[in-house]
Amino acid sequence: MFVTDWRGLVQLVGGLMLFGCGMGLVVRGANGQGPWTVFHEGLSDHTPLTIGGATVVTGVSLLMIVVAMRVRIGLGTVLNVIVIGPTTDVVLWLLEEPESATLRAVLTLLAPLVVGLGSALYLGVRLGPGPRDGVMTGLAARGWTIRRARFSIEAFAFVGGALLGGTIGWGTAWWLVAIGPAVQTSLPWVQRRSTIQA
Repeated sequence: MFVTDWRGLVQLVGGLMLFGCGMGLVVRGANGQGPWTVFHEGLSDHTPLTIGGATVVTGVSLLMIVVAMRVRIGLGTVLNVIVIGPTTDVVLWLLEEPESATLRAVLTLLAPLVVGLGSALYLGVRLGPGPRDGVMTGLAARGWTIRRARFSIEAFAFVGGALLGGTIGWGTAWWLVAIGPAVQTSLPWVQRRSTIQA
């Protein structure tokens, strides 16, 4: 398979980088974050890994599960693992946690909107799901409902992250409320025809 639309590739990589930026913003907001960021932060607290490094390691692990489940992957699946974590680390390196509670609140409120737009951009080119979505699809193919599969994956990340000491707060609730509508609102504007030929 190969890419036939370079604008689609730019959109894919740009979306993944935007996703990573949003992850960095929610960490610096320090008011609580989404389930997977809670997990990645908790993992980084107990290992030499950075938060971005924990994101990559988790992504690789999930990718191996997706391949074992025989779920079809694409370029987007692989780049999801490679791009988001390092981008998150770059943002965390560039941006210190603000002393102002107001600025931290702004970062927390903005983060899921940025991630939602990034998600829509990379999903819109239809070059393969992220590893987490791949696991969800694999479970659905084995008789799970999408809702049950997604809830189970997110619950695993949240509970695991909480046990590891990841940051939970009002931002976690905001993330859960905002992320879905942010993706749904953005997707119609950025969706493209398939950019892969077999």
